[in-house]
Amino acid sequence: MVCALGAAVCFGTATVLQAMAARAAADGSDGRGGGGGGDAALLLRAVRQWRYLAGLGLDGLGFLFQIAALRSVPIYAVGAALAASLAVTAVVAARLLRVRLSRLEWLAVGVVSAGLAMLGLASGTEGEESGPAALPWAMLGAAVGVLLLGLVGGRLTGRGRALVLGLGAGCGFGVVEVSVRLIDSLAPSHLLTNPATYALLLGGAAAFVLLTTALQRGSVTTATAGIVIGETIGPALVGVVWLGDRTREGLGWLAVLGFAVAVVGALALARFGEAPETVPAPQAQAPA
Repeated sequence: MVCALGAAVCFGTATVLQAMAARAAADGSDGRGGGGGGDAALLLRAVRQWRYLAGLGLDGLGFLFQIAALRSVPIYAVGAALAASLAVTAVVAARLLRVRLSRLEWLAVGVVSAGLAMLGLASGTEGEESGPAALPWAMLGAAVGVLLLGLVGGRLTGRGRALVLGLGAGCGFGVVEVSVRLIDSLAPSHLLTNPATYALLLGGAAAFVLLTTALQRGSVTTATAGIVIGETIGPALVGVVWLGDRTREGLGWLAVLGFAVAVVGALALARFGEAPETVPAPQAQAPA
């Protein structure tokens, strides 16, 4: 569980650092001239900043923590912890970006923390079952389905577009979570012949593309809500039904409650799926 929380901290902090770098590049405060030149030019200016590079490093470290967590605790606990990265983003944004959180948002941060605490108390070790032989192929099919869902969602408009793309991205991340559990050996011969390897790569790539599109062309709050739902509920069910994920004796009810509380709290913080804009300081009025 410590690794899962470490992944949440890394991902949540990386979001804020990358947002700070992107904004510095956009307004020219990075010391490299004005903020014009289009998206490609802004990206090039952003990647030259230490904050953006630090964010990428934290993303990589978070992914390693995620893999370690998936190999030691149930998928439902890891999924809820990753959704909790929104709470980390909110707290870090309040500190570094001086974003003012409402009382309800601070309450949501506390709710997420309480849900994770309940999950930590109730979750057992990861299941030792490998699932049916068709499960790796099912994950590969699900990854292809995420791509198709992206094609459909890209033709929608308004909140429907953001929700479908976000849900697709969440399902793609869920495919990655399950696929990690289905890879038993890192030997090249095993990796190349295991459908779960290709499901992991395809699902992760599709999720990244859908996530980027959803956040750029739709409501951040709606897209992030879809991501949270997609990356938590489905993978959790797969882990319990086919991979043998269980709770500690007699604490199944606490795990279910903790999972629900953490996910609901994360949904309440969905606007932090992309770090919020900084609040401009009030201008001093000229004396009369």
